[in-house]
Amino acid sequence: MMDQSAIRTSPNVRRSKDVNKKQLIALGVPPDCVPEAIVCVQIASRSRGENKPKTIIPKIVAAPEVYLANDEYGSLALAIIEFRNSDFDREPIEYHSWGAEFDEYSKQQIENACRLPISYAAALMPDAHSGYGLPIGGVLACENAIIPYGVGVDIACRMKMTITDLPVEIVQANESARCQELDRALHRGTQFGIGAKWKTAQQHQVLDEDWTITAITREVRDRAVNQLGTSGSGNHFVEWGILTLPDDELGVEAGTYVALLSHSGSRGAGARVCQRYTDIARSKAPSRIRDDKQLRHLSWLEMDSEEGQDYWNAMNLMGRYASANHEVIHRNVTKLSGAQRLATVENHHNFAWLENHGGKEVYVHRKGATPADQGDLGVIPGNMADSCFVVRGRGNPQSLNSASHGAGRRMSRTKAKQDFNWKDWRDHLRRQNVRLLAGGLDEVPGAYKNIHDVMAAQQDLVEIIGEFMPRIVMMCGDGSRAED
Repeated sequence: MMDQSAIRTSPNVRRSKDVNKKQLIALGVPPDCVPEAIVCVQIASRSRGENKPKTIIPKIVAAPEVYLANDEYGSLALAIIEFRNSDFDREPIEYHSWGAEFDEYSKQQIENACRLPISYAAALMPDAHSGYGLPIGGVLACENAIIPYGVGVDIACRMKMTITDLPVEIVQANESARCQELDRALHRGTQFGIGAKWKTAQQHQVLDEDWTITAITREVRDRAVNQLGTSGSGNHFVEWGILTLPDDELGVEAGTYVALLSHSGSRGAGARVCQRYTDIARSKAPSRIRDDKQLRHLSWLEMDSEEGQDYWNAMNLMGRYASANHEVIHRNVTKLSGAQRLATVENHHNFAWLENHGGKEVYVHRKGATPADQGDLGVIPGNMADSCFVVRGRGNPQSLNSASHGAGRRMSRTKAKQDFNWKDWRDHLRRQNVRLLAGGLDEVPGAYKNIHDVMAAQQDLVEIIGEFMPRIVMMCGDGSRAED
């Protein structure tokens, strides 16, 4: 479909004297297709044929497929077909949900997504809360399309746990000199904060990959080099804790272990990729989506387009980069602590996977949701003071083989800062035997849903095989003096 700006700037195209925009709409042309109609009318005006606009356009509107081969109006017929295929007024598909603690905006967001012409199946996880486009905790399968904001800004954000050989007594006491060495390992093993980067770049083979696969990945490579092994802000963390495994799992014997757990993603590079392809998707979206503040984040890229394939390649590179980011963090922190790795578990969210559901290949967006196919291992955290669970997926088809990625927020960051104070939460952390080295008031446990309620709501999605309790927590500080 020709862009309206192209019509205004083309010296060879002028508005027809026969019809104007208002008349074209009166003839049944959808407003999004008017620019193409004007071009076709101009072409027809130079012809001596019988294709008079006021005669033929209503016929094209009624049966556009009949006119696809028409020399003068074929492009209008195609534009109308494409517009109707992107019709947002379709009957929404059904979605399944788990849990009950959902804000109204989250439910509206998943319902909006279910009305998209590309939507095939959807689900809402028990940690769901509002986001942009899709809610956090939203799962959406699409036919031949990916929504960049359905993946999210922090592409391939993930959890990683390393089970170590450190004596459990070190973190159980949470006050020994040896424990302070673990503190220093967190301080020195990564960097926190928006734009955080290393003075000396970290090394990993992901940097040897071809970052010229798209224009934006080429542009962000230097940023990615400097931020490799950093943790960002918000709910990202690196922490030591105690993992209890009731059975022989994960390649280690049943027992209690010291484990290192981290949460972060593709940093500034992933955010730039998301923004670039979101802008492209919006430029191609029907006006009813593009011009609506609630819907524009649902703009999509067709996967048989060059832009769709470019996004797919960039997203997957960001996935490998995010994994490398965690690998560097765990390599640094375990080396500084003197720990040896016994086993690891890693899973990611904020991604799109090409999967088969109901006999159809679809692109499954899991924004703040994690894969939980039969046998999939993963980690589902609670908050800075409460349980985190190691799980094995059950492969529930109604959830599109998905589960929650955490406890999920129950209030905004702004409201948390208004409602809470550090005095009460410092006491809570002490009772939980947690030392918070740095963190923000918007990340205190009260800002989150109860992780035990969330896990109870998804027993048919995952099986719990281990429980981790935080003991030494490092996040991005916000200047509110949590350590006082």
